[in-house]
Amino acid sequence: MSPEEGRTWPEGFMDDRSAPDARFPDGRGPESPGVPGDELTAVLHRAVHQAAHRLHAVAAAVYLLTPDGGELRAAVIGGSPPSVLTLPGRMGLDSPYASARALAGRCVAFLAEPDPLTEPEHGALAYPYTVASVPLEAEGHRFGSLTVLRTEDRGGYSDADCRGLTRIGDRLAVLLAGLHARGATIAPGSLPVLVPVFGTEPPDAAGAQAAVRGVPGVPGSAGMTLLYALQRLTEMLNRATTMEHVVGAAEFCVVAPMRATALVLASAAEGRLWVLGHSGDSSDLVSELHGGALHTGTPAARAMRGRALFVPGSPRPPSTGRLPDAAPGAPSSGVPRAGAGDGPHAAAYLPLVGSRHVVDLPMAGPAPVVGVCCLSFDGPRTFPPEERAVLTMMAGLLGAAVQRIRLGAARRMLAEGMQRRLLPAVLPEAPRLPTTARYRPAQAACGAGGDWYDVITMPDDRVMLVIGDVEGHTLESAAVMGQLRTSVAAYAAEGHGPAALLERTDRLLSRLGTELLATCCVVAVDTETGVAEVALAGHPVPLARLSDGTVRPLRAPANVPLGLHGRTPYRSQEHTLAPGTVLALYSDGVHEPDHDVGARLDAGGRGAGADLEILADRLLADTPGRRDDAALLLARYEGADDSAAPRTARFHVHRRDLRAVRAARGFVHECLCDWGLADLSDDLELITSELVTNALIHAGSDVDLRLRAFGDRVRLEVRDADSDPPVPTAYSLTDEGSARAEHGRGLYLVDALAHTWNTSPSGRGKTVWLELDIPGAGAAARPTVE
Repeated sequence: MSPEEGRTWPEGFMDDRSAPDARFPDGRGPESPGVPGDELTAVLHRAVHQAAHRLHAVAAAVYLLTPDGGELRAAVIGGSPPSVLTLPGRMGLDSPYASARALAGRCVAFLAEPDPLTEPEHGALAYPYTVASVPLEAEGHRFGSLTVLRTEDRGGYSDADCRGLTRIGDRLAVLLAGLHARGATIAPGSLPVLVPVFGTEPPDAAGAQAAVRGVPGVPGSAGMTLLYALQRLTEMLNRATTMEHVVGAAEFCVVAPMRATALVLASAAEGRLWVLGHSGDSSDLVSELHGGALHTGTPAARAMRGRALFVPGSPRPPSTGRLPDAAPGAPSSGVPRAGAGDGPHAAAYLPLVGSRHVVDLPMAGPAPVVGVCCLSFDGPRTFPPEERAVLTMMAGLLGAAVQRIRLGAARRMLAEGMQRRLLPAVLPEAPRLPTTARYRPAQAACGAGGDWYDVITMPDDRVMLVIGDVEGHTLESAAVMGQLRTSVAAYAAEGHGPAALLERTDRLLSRLGTELLATCCVVAVDTETGVAEVALAGHPVPLARLSDGTVRPLRAPANVPLGLHGRTPYRSQEHTLAPGTVLALYSDGVHEPDHDVGARLDAGGRGAGADLEILADRLLADTPGRRDDAALLLARYEGADDSAAPRTARFHVHRRDLRAVRAARGFVHECLCDWGLADLSDDLELITSELVTNALIHAGSDVDLRLRAFGDRVRLEVRDADSDPPVPTAYSLTDEGSARAEHGRGLYLVDALAHTWNTSPSGRGKTVWLELDIPGAGAAARPTVE
């Protein structure tokens, strides 16, 4: 026979026939780390079971000191639901809980209701339990405390109750000391052990009208039903991302089970209550709460101070619709004053804050009340203790969800506000090129996006249209976007073309210390000629809507996004815009899989006329449920008043590629033949060969070649990255003299063959340009530039 089998238990522990035997039931050895031993658990269970029955409590618990003695943790909690969930899992030794104060004071301790109100309240208490606790000490060892909860209708604890609880605690302490002397570890587990104690459910009060009832004769049925609603509310609120989701969860898990007729969630700001959401027949509650002052004595204002109010109502008709202690001018309430019995309808006012009695995490201060949940009922009703306890816990869950969603909304507003401030406040006025822009944040995004647009006017009748997108939806995306927009504007002000602008912006992005990539589209429009130079960096191709309604893309080399390394140089392509053409630059958020931008531009332009604002609104109105930010930039080329649109072509030569000189000559030859100007081909091919060769040798950079044909002249432009102007040099008999020549003797050929030529240095480098007259086109009437 083992020592445990012949053990005689102290008086009072053997008369509970339902308690389990306090020995190893399956012969297992000592407890594992974090799990109390079987014998210790059985002893604690027996004490909890007897304390709950002897003191008519709905729950009882044993708190044990942790091995380091720093805090108390619940080891075993027994009773009926939902009371067993209202006990905290752990507490500091200096906390105001009765369990901690009993151990610290070595005497019976009771719960001190931390009521923040000074005036008496007659409504039902939010925490419907009274608490008593005794210390567990024996043979010089402090183990913890034994705590019981019972409903408030049982009244306070009498002297006989205190003596009975003390006797149970003392006997438990003796048993714990004996286990400790035999080498057992007296410490709580990682989680408290919850056990049902049948027969502890509170009886229904006379005339009680509980909304949730269990199966008659089945212990704990009503409490478990309430806990199911609580668990469902927890799950639904975990997935809630909007206030509408929170209201829907509360309607399903709070309003319907409790048979309420209306629900209103309100928050406080600037000393007043503001409705966040409502459900049911809530018009009276909304009118009462929205804009109500917090300094008044209304039930909602009182609940905002941290205490729930339950108003049972009265079958008598209301004598007045105004609270007697409300300030003059306070909104009239159809809900009665707490406990006054002046109204026929019951109501509950719950502060949206976690329960003050179930706080397992150390807090620097009291949890803030973020709002109030108001429930209205059809007619009078009582609020049984279980319902009040569950409603208080539900209000804590609702408060956490409301606070999370409000913080998320505040972060989104901050991010969107910062991003909008990084965008241009007003688009500049561009002659012959009116513009408009739109920006819409993603509906499902939680942070700032990286979309931006810009319109930059240049002194040479050119206008830069820019739109870009930095990946991600974070504050870093918005910050990088602001830096890129600034750099693009700065490089454009220096006179760089679209491809060179993207080249420099890409190098800048690699020095910013970020791994984010960006796409960009730059369109440089010459408002005098209608030439549009398009450069892309992995961005969607811009669209052009012609005056006849035709929509076509402005093709250009796709290139790679900004921020990649080991890529080829950026290239661009030129197009000629006819008067009345509408340009559409857009980000990925405008292009939805089921909504083609080109089709929407075609359909949206019908009936919009020349109004870009209407067209922009129509393009974005057709993209509901955007998953990405949407940026849109529209521009309409109105055409030059004094000239027709020229024919334009462009050719790009990579640095140090001398073989491209031949290709440049072929480019000029093909363009002139296509335009019917083959008579000028020989002269322009010779000039092109000389200028491109000099640029490749002396500038050491990429070379851009552009050819334009006006009505009476042909213009050739050669651009490189060297800002020093070319200087014609006379023939020299020495090699040293020829080496010092900036562009050698090729400029003498240019001067001899061209009608006029010049150079335009700028921060981006220089452009050498020249013009040749078209024979028979009235060139004789043009003045000669000396």
